[in-house]
Amino acid sequence: MPADPLSQSALSAPAFSAAGLTEMIGYGAATLTTVAFLPQAVKIWRTRSARDVSLPTFALFTLGVLLWLAYGLLLGAWPVILANTVTLGLSVLILLMKLRFDREA
Repeated sequence: MPADPLSQSALSAPAFSAAGLTEMIGYGAATLTTVAFLPQAVKIWRTRSARDVSLPTFALFTLGVLLWLAYGLLLGAWPVILANTVTLGLSVLILLMKLRFDREA
């Protein structure tokens, strides 16, 4: 008897591929948006100046990232969790450098 083209296994293969593609897009977006903060952190560290970084903007951004991390944890969404964990670390680092270097200036 030939295999039924509408069987469960035939229908689940494309769904798995779509889910895999969705995960890849999520991890790609997470990687790019997280890595985008590295040049700013490195520049602040090298120049010992964060004068051009807006404290209120970055404080609000950091709070937003913290909420995204909580959201990802509640959903169990690993791309969101991983990206926002790293982004939160970089954002807090930039805030701390902003406070330290502005005080020294």
